[in-house]
Amino acid sequence: MGKNKLGEFEELVLLAIGGLDNEAYTVSIQQLLEAHTNRSVSMGALYTSLERLTKKGFLKSSMSKPTAERGGKSKRIYRVTYAGESALQEARMIRDSLWKKFNWSPAWS
Repeated sequence: MGKNKLGEFEELVLLAIGGLDNEAYTVSIQQLLEAHTNRSVSMGALYTSLERLTKKGFLKSSMSKPTAERGGKSKRIYRVTYAGESALQEARMIRDSLWKKFNWSPAWS
């Protein structure tokens, strides 16, 4: 895929981050994806996708304030950029146009 195109998993990651607002850190992203896809999401795959999406300019991250429940450690919080939102909109338009063309016929026997 091109630099501005999204793979399926990348699209899901961006959607999860957008849905988590200011709580989009790796563990919360992983948990939301697993809950909504009923699939196991490895941290390795998630970190790879986060890095790729950041390089494409679809994500930005910053460090949170240290928290007591993490022993004074900060979390890396991710946010979808305007370019990421645009890529999601494009992916949705493509999917919607293909769904409209889908021929709902009786299942193959």
